[in-house]
Amino acid sequence: MSKEMLNALDALEAEKGISKDIVIDALEAALISAYKRHYGQSQNVEVEFDRKKGNIHVYAVKEVTEEVMDSQLEVSLKEAMTINPAYEIGDKIRFEVTPKDFGRIAAQTAKQVILQRVREAERSIIYNEFSAYEKDIMQGIVERQDSRYIYVNLGKIEAVLSKQDQMANEFYQPHDRIKVYVSRVENTSKGPQVFVSRSHPDLLRRLFEQEVPEVYDGTVEIVSIAREAGDRSKIAVRSHDDNIDPVGTCVGPKGQRVQALVNELKGENMDIVEWDEDSAIFIANALKPAEVTDVLFDTTNPKACTVVVPDYQLSLAIGKRGQNARLAAKLTGHKIDIKSESDMAEFYEELDRQEAQAGVSEDTEVATLEAEQTEE
Repeated sequence: MSKEMLNALDALEAEKGISKDIVIDALEAALISAYKRHYGQSQNVEVEFDRKKGNIHVYAVKEVTEEVMDSQLEVSLKEAMTINPAYEIGDKIRFEVTPKDFGRIAAQTAKQVILQRVREAERSIIYNEFSAYEKDIMQGIVERQDSRYIYVNLGKIEAVLSKQDQMANEFYQPHDRIKVYVSRVENTSKGPQVFVSRSHPDLLRRLFEQEVPEVYDGTVEIVSIAREAGDRSKIAVRSHDDNIDPVGTCVGPKGQRVQALVNELKGENMDIVEWDEDSAIFIANALKPAEVTDVLFDTTNPKACTVVVPDYQLSLAIGKRGQNARLAAKLTGHKIDIKSESDMAEFYEELDRQEAQAGVSEDTEVATLEAEQTEE
């Protein structure tokens, strides 16, 4: 068995990348338990694997004492000195106690240990490999689905795509090739588990990095993303080079770059707008394609504002089911209240009327007070 064992360990290290030393250490620990279990021994024992010849030896470890109380754990000083006169009380001596039939037990134990280490190593390799892809995108093949997940084959592992991570406008069929965003990788007791998404906003970020070289190299930065997966998205971009138009760069010649992403996401509409340091300008950009007349910030809450648009642009600014306003609010991080110019004119008229009434009331109160004082 010795040569076979060494050859197996060498092959394991070469093919699976599992260190021979790690397997031998685990094997020695397992053989100690196997020895105690099979031979009913509880004394201190050590197992030594000869790394050159592959032989296995079992040693009982005994302490040198003046008087022996337990022969399985102790050896007298007198007996120890017959072995080596240099021994003193408190020294440890190893006595070989390798049973004749221990080779069979060792072979069974070695097989179990090696299989366990292979499983652990494969899990570790897969976990480490896919951890490197966390927060990135991969291409996979749809395998199957059940009531909870769609299972996507990523090569060495089957990732799971939950319902909330799926796009409402997509129907997944076996053998479909799809790009997915690796949202997280977990190392569970059953092995690595990879969770992927098609609805995550950062899927857009990674797709733009693949499609637009200026985004990949950082010349054009995606500042924020607001997405309702499968329907519509807004992306705010800025350029770190004054000679490069960030919006035009992302759209591409004749819209080719953004169209490639729209096709990948099965027709999801995308509004690419320019980010600006001035919050009012940024909010106006975020509400495109609607035109904005004015942006009025709440004096008590800098993250709240009222946006004024022409009357004929009101429905466009709000969008279908409020989607345009909702996405703009997510993109900018502001609470946005949209009003038409006529609504604002009425509001200011009402405000002026209330102020005028307040002024008249104040004048009346003053006149009444003066009259009362005169009578007195």
